[in-house]
Amino acid sequence: MIIVVMTFVSVVVLIVGPYVLLVMRPEASAQRALQKRMRPADPIKKSRLTLPASELRERNATPFKAFRRVIDQSGLRLTVPTLIFMCWMTGFVLGMIMWVLTQRAAIAAGAGAVGMTLPYLWVRRVAANRLWKFEEQFPEAIDLVARALRAGHAFPTGLSMVADEIGEPVGPEFKLLYDRQNYGMALPDALRAFADRIPILDARFFVTAVLTQREAGGNLSGILDNLASVIRERFKVKRQVRVISAHGRMTAAVLSGLPPFVGVAQMVIAPDKFKVLFTDPLGINLLIGALVLQVVGMLAIRKIVDIRY
Repeated sequence: MIIVVMTFVSVVVLIVGPYVLLVMRPEASAQRALQKRMRPADPIKKSRLTLPASELRERNATPFKAFRRVIDQSGLRLTVPTLIFMCWMTGFVLGMIMWVLTQRAAIAAGAGAVGMTLPYLWVRRVAANRLWKFEEQFPEAIDLVARALRAGHAFPTGLSMVADEIGEPVGPEFKLLYDRQNYGMALPDALRAFADRIPILDARFFVTAVLTQREAGGNLSGILDNLASVIRERFKVKRQVRVISAHGRMTAAVLSGLPPFVGVAQMVIAPDKFKVLFTDPLGINLLIGALVLQVVGMLAIRKIVDIRY
């Protein structure tokens, strides 16, 4: 009875403890900081919206900068501690499942290590899809800014129009760009921060064109019209490449998903025979070798079908 109680308490501590440290405590600290800034007696300090790009990069130079960048690109309402907690919980659960099945610490640790990467890979996938959609909508946003300039509006007004007229994900990104320069950040710094946050070549073209026009002068609306045409042509080429490589990507998906599917089916159809892979030393070695070859094969196929353009 004592062992059962101690086991229950240990599991609760392992689950609740990281959640309190990684999620609840940072959120409470952020809430207290926000309330402190909102007090009338406190002097107004520079917020994140008014910081120049160089200082923003210095503030973001943390061990978890990659997590923060991926979350920002994905558009998910997550914090870095929440993502870390999700990674830890996924690894813990998979590790416990493999420990119950195999009673092997090495296999459980390996499964836990793989499981810890799954939430991060999911967020990266969401970010990649969002950036693809952003690239598809980006020419329309540039055209809208160019039309606003020809109508006599200022460049920041064009940014505000894009934020109001175009939906996710272009609209929120231009809204943040407009808010930053509107709240005091210099427009060149806000544009450079925009290019850092959206790591696609078209966004860098846009920022370079605007900054060059500000330095050398010229017809910005005409420059943006030409840039929108170039981006549309580049996106057509990308779509053609995706169509051409569709067969290879489908083959990669089938070859990557077939072994796990067959393994699960075998576990359901003949669990006694499949159990040998987790109990017999030779079966465990075969299972480890299969996992290694599966990972190597997936990476090789991904390298083949990942065409740079």
